[in-house]
Amino acid sequence: MIVLFTDFGVHDPYVGQIKARLAQLAPAHQVIDLLHEVPDFNAHAGAHLLAAFAQGFPPGSVFIAVVDPGVGTPRDAVVLLAGGHWYVGPDNGLLSVVHARQTDARLWRIDWRPDVISATFHGRDLFALIAAEIARGEFPHDKLSPLDKLQVEFDAGDLPRVIYIDHYGNAWTGIRGVLSNARVQAAGETFVHGESFGFVEKGAGFWFINSVGLLELAVNRGSAAANFGLKVGDPVQVQRLN
Repeated sequence: MIVLFTDFGVHDPYVGQIKARLAQLAPAHQVIDLLHEVPDFNAHAGAHLLAAFAQGFPPGSVFIAVVDPGVGTPRDAVVLLAGGHWYVGPDNGLLSVVHARQTDARLWRIDWRPDVISATFHGRDLFALIAAEIARGEFPHDKLSPLDKLQVEFDAGDLPRVIYIDHYGNAWTGIRGVLSNARVQAAGETFVHGESFGFVEKGAGFWFINSVGLLELAVNRGSAAANFGLKVGDPVQVQRLN
């Protein structure tokens, strides 16, 4: 299984171009569109989202992770094996939270470059090629060299900010492991806890732990982003009570 995780959006041709390349190189492997709406250029938010999502995929899954505003610069390209999953992407922090949270992590730098490679589309021209080889069970030893650490490493602890807003207007945060009696504040508002949408009044704001274990701010049958002016990067305060 090859999993795509990008900030490319779904209205431009980039996802289709990567899928076309994968269809040529790994036609027997299922390609899953995990997320193409990672906040634009935001590797920090993407790193926490990727770490939260990855746990839901079977061992051996190969992630092509591309949030890469530095594409074409001297930044490294890397392969990561962590928690039974493979990751291929830029060394810009995007893979660093997954790397730090797994004790069995191994790293390689991608030294090889194909004869034809766009300066602005390594997702198609480099990452897809390496990912396809790994998915086929043909580890590209001749294209990689072992790496001790990443060049860019984000703090792997919780990120107390809004990191993603879905099409409902729900605001995802990078915060985990919060008990129901905690006090949560964002955008000058205090949010009460609710187990799910149906346990609060229509139009009421609340917080809950979502299906991938992250604290999320929402409005029942409404938009937390619109109601409270929430946006990616906004700080979120959590007061954990005994």
